[in-house]
Amino acid sequence: MGLTIHYSLKAKGSEVNARNLVHALHQTAQDLPFEDVSEVVQLSGEQSDTDKRSQDDPSSWLLTHAGQSIEGEKQNDGWTPLYRVRPHHLIAFTTSPGQGCESASFGLCKYPPVIETRDGRMKTKLSGWCWSNFCKTEYASNPRCGGVTNFLRCHLSVIAVLDRAKQLGCLEEVDDEGGFWTKRDLPALVQEIGSLNELIAAFGGKLKDLAGTGPGQVEAAISEFPNFEQLEAQGQDKLPPKLQKLFSLIGRVAITPRDGLLFH
Repeated sequence: MGLTIHYSLKAKGSEVNARNLVHALHQTAQDLPFEDVSEVVQLSGEQSDTDKRSQDDPSSWLLTHAGQSIEGEKQNDGWTPLYRVRPHHLIAFTTSPGQGCESASFGLCKYPPVIETRDGRMKTKLSGWCWSNFCKTEYASNPRCGGVTNFLRCHLSVIAVLDRAKQLGCLEEVDDEGGFWTKRDLPALVQEIGSLNELIAAFGGKLKDLAGTGPGQVEAAISEFPNFEQLEAQGQDKLPPKLQKLFSLIGRVAITPRDGLLFH
């Protein structure tokens, strides 16, 4: 939970074209105030097999996030399985926008047209070169990380790369939960992050109170803000009325997850 930018890229043509597009995005990222920008990684064949890479391998992380999901056949009980599609060719890089912000990766991948599943062979319907990713920028607004100034640097840096992707003709879709992508209204974005922080603090604080301490305690990232209690108080009137029914239900049911409830 938290303000996030979702985005997808798509391109046609040769490997050379895909590589040129990714390198153009990489150059743009290097010219922006990202905290860190990795080198462009290109993997194919066995190199793109995550099972043959250690978990701490940076390329393994990129491959994991490059995976796509497709729906299988609906089961008799109404459940629809999801199957993971691994890329067989990846050209991508990752960025660290700033403290408190999730990483944001950009690239293009080729996927197999067909995969084997327990439902049999399935078409992936993933053609050309494509990429889907997201970046949660919400917690870059933590005052300990630099507050709103840091949040804006992180959020706008990701938007700037997507602007470049649009110029290059390889941008497919953007869903900016802050509304900045479509409105380009900076004051509105600042107001949105402030309101969301208050809402999340109020919601997280209520869950923490209901769960109490011990094995079922709630761990909320927003509680790490030095002004958490102030945000929590200011967000009380932003909680939707229907949530009160949820809180009443939680209060009647024991929350006993083994490692507590992690609330982001």
